[in-house]
Amino acid sequence: MNLLVVLGPTASGKTHLAVQAARQLNGEIISADSRQVYRGLDIGSGKDLDEYGTTPYHLIDVVDPGCGFSLFDFAHAFSQAFSEVCGRRRLPILAGGTGLYLDAVLRGYELVAVGENRSLRQELEPLSLDALRKRLQALRPEQHNTSDLNDRSRLLRAIEIAEGEQHADARPLAMPQVTPLVFGLRWPREVLRQRITKRLRERLDHGLIEEVANLHAAGVTWETLDYYGLEYRFVARHLQGQLNRNDLFQKLNSAIHQFAKRQETWFRRMERQGVTIHWLDGEVDPVVVLLATCQELKE
Repeated sequence: MNLLVVLGPTASGKTHLAVQAARQLNGEIISADSRQVYRGLDIGSGKDLDEYGTTPYHLIDVVDPGCGFSLFDFAHAFSQAFSEVCGRRRLPILAGGTGLYLDAVLRGYELVAVGENRSLRQELEPLSLDALRKRLQALRPEQHNTSDLNDRSRLLRAIEIAEGEQHADARPLAMPQVTPLVFGLRWPREVLRQRITKRLRERLDHGLIEEVANLHAAGVTWETLDYYGLEYRFVARHLQGQLNRNDLFQKLNSAIHQFAKRQETWFRRMERQGVTIHWLDGEVDPVVVLLATCQELKE
């Protein structure tokens, strides 16, 4: 085993578990969160930097809001961090809930860098969303990220990448060979719902709305904030007068619950495709069970 992985739905306690494991196993954490890479997206993305203490971490606060950060960028950054951590004879611990990032590492996606293709963009611009979906599915019958099918900007970029990969002269990024031990945090459905709701109240009380307002004031557009996920999308709508405070909480809370279900669906899909996940009960001291399992497999 040369990589420990901690995954789970939102609000399941991944950061706490990963930090505790890192302290016991001489590890460093590599984040697998598509929003924590951005500086300034702190409360809404759940960075919880205070929890790390002296534990080293990677792939957090690496780009400014508004800059692109693709799956290829993640894979390249992960490969570099993984090599550096192993070079220090420490254990890389990949922790997060972005299923596409996790899957790319665990199943070794072959990725190439693809730049913007303006002529292709012009060709695609008149097409309907349904026509774009068909175009992408023809290029990628086994599309990894189904969220690309529901967002026009992501759909355009996914087609651009798929087309570029077919004609790319560059070799695919050489992902590191990993021998992973994967743990997943699991809670009873109602308990996870309570954790999600409690955490959302805390984030709103501790400045989430102000964080989004400050990002917009610093030049991050409403469209970009919408792209950064549920918390930023709904708070941006509130700041634009589309939702009152009560509706903000109710609608955002419901959306996060649905998101957690989609994450769990993704993890089950990973299992069907050959990824072994050791599920830990969040209510029964998962740190102890994780460490005991590591010890057993070592012996």
